[in-house]
Amino acid sequence: MQRRTLFAFTMSLALAQRVLAQATTSDTEAEPQAQPHLTVSLQQMQAALAQRFPLRYPVPGLLNLDVQTPRLQLLPAQNRLAAAMDVQAAGAALQRSHQGTLELDFALRYEASDRSIRAHQLRLRRLQFPTLQPPVVALLNGYAPALAEQSLLEVVLHRLSPKDLALPDTMGLQPGSLTVTDAGVVMGFVTKPL
Repeated sequence: MQRRTLFAFTMSLALAQRVLAQATTSDTEAEPQAQPHLTVSLQQMQAALAQRFPLRYPVPGLLNLDVQTPRLQLLPAQNRLAAAMDVQAAGAALQRSHQGTLELDFALRYEASDRSIRAHQLRLRRLQFPTLQPPVVALLNGYAPALAEQSLLEVVLHRLSPKDLALPDTMGLQPGSLTVTDAGVVMGFVTKPL
């Protein structure tokens, strides 16, 4: 009888060890905890831009360029955003008003002083005015990089609220990476330096 009891106790102990080992293994193989992040949608950025446009850029004595609100596009493969803007050129150098488009893309950066996500590292793709003569288009293309810079360089695409940063701050985290995804711009958080 004692042998049976000892055998049952030994088997129970072995079974308990096996269950405990499996539980420990599955805990260590579980998915790591995801880092906190915040997603800013394309619509949120579009709304922030709409507050700053339209803009007017005079080329003294020649013409005025009126720039309408950019239409943003996410470029996840390049970790950038693209913007297309309608531009109207009119003034003394032109017989009439001409419609065109300005297209560019840019990276993003976080500015801690005002908790903003800003356009950064602009690249001009194209400035097009189908109804203008080639010499005038060449003149405008000379102004295009400055126009692009003035339109969007360091423009605020989104400003985080103190509430957005409250939880990460209590966890000892601060804004880190900005990643363009199909869902919008994802801000990752990193540990604050000691």
